[in-house]
Amino acid sequence: MPRVLFVGRSRLALPLQPWLRKKWDALSAVLDVRVLNAGTGTGDDRFVLLPSDALGFYPRLPFAVARELRSFAPGVVIASDPFVGVAVQAARRLARSRAKLVVEVHGDPRTFTRGYGSPARRVVAPLADATARAGIRHADATRALSAFTSSVVESARGVPATACFPTYSDLEAFASPPTTPVPEAQRVVFIGALEAYKNIEMLTAAWRDVVQRVPGAMLTIVGSGSRRAVVDALVADLPGSVRHEPVLAPDAVSAELDAARALVLPSWPEGLGRVVLEAFARGRTAVATRAGGIVDIVTDGRDGLLVPPADAPALVDGIARVLEDHELAVRLGAAARETYEVWHQTADDFAASYRSLVDRVLAGER
Repeated sequence: MPRVLFVGRSRLALPLQPWLRKKWDALSAVLDVRVLNAGTGTGDDRFVLLPSDALGFYPRLPFAVARELRSFAPGVVIASDPFVGVAVQAARRLARSRAKLVVEVHGDPRTFTRGYGSPARRVVAPLADATARAGIRHADATRALSAFTSSVVESARGVPATACFPTYSDLEAFASPPTTPVPEAQRVVFIGALEAYKNIEMLTAAWRDVVQRVPGAMLTIVGSGSRRAVVDALVADLPGSVRHEPVLAPDAVSAELDAARALVLPSWPEGLGRVVLEAFARGRTAVATRAGGIVDIVTDGRDGLLVPPADAPALVDGIARVLEDHELAVRLGAAARETYEVWHQTADDFAASYRSLVDRVLAGER
């Protein structure tokens, strides 16, 4: 089997959770796998883990990759994002390796400095943008998740991504239990990181108008992040109309979707939008922004309602429509479940897509 080194910074913990083990076991059935990643724990020889914090991870990364290039000698290295890709490029020079490099693009790299954490990160935005472009441009091949992320690749390389397929997500907690009827209760739910790229400020501003228009409306917010104070202020102002849950297990998230008429997702650039697939699996529609990879999943008027990213009045109207029109929410939700079936993939499907990509890259495809 082709020998492949996966390099990434998502925080892993060994032993793996069952759904993650399913993913890596499926990949290991078709590829000889080594994983260099941020994380903690022991007990799985496939994984070499580095510290999770940025200062402990990035300075060590080129040297750790170079060691794996020498000892594991992969034919292909898959970098989880363009920034990791730049480190792998340096490692190849250090190790004098001829391994092919595949850089993945899961979203718009510009959100790295503009969509997370402190606004002070924008100071390094020009450097980060240039680094991301270099990571994409100098890769041997690329992988995108959606038409949107493939367009990000094309803007840097001049050609679309070499391969385009979603990341594997174990949606069993959402897809396996029978769907429940769309409730009469006028409730919607937001699920995601409380960060700038999720447009939290517009969500909270819109909700203040929604409750004026639909007095019995209820919003549940699930998530945590640097914009937590914005959500706390909304809960303090409208305690009877907003509830915040910082963290919920997948089955509890599924229950929140069942209790709602729709998912609300006012993001700026989503790479794809896993949470949309979770909602669709439960037969719930989405009121979302016409941005990024969301439009690859949601069809306006068929299985969801799409609004412009910066249009708070349009978001208010979209939310109010599904709260005031139960029949609309039911119709859109039924179509959403059909859309989910089109997007559904198993761990074996995911692994087969990777094997195909690796074979194509080893054959010289770019």
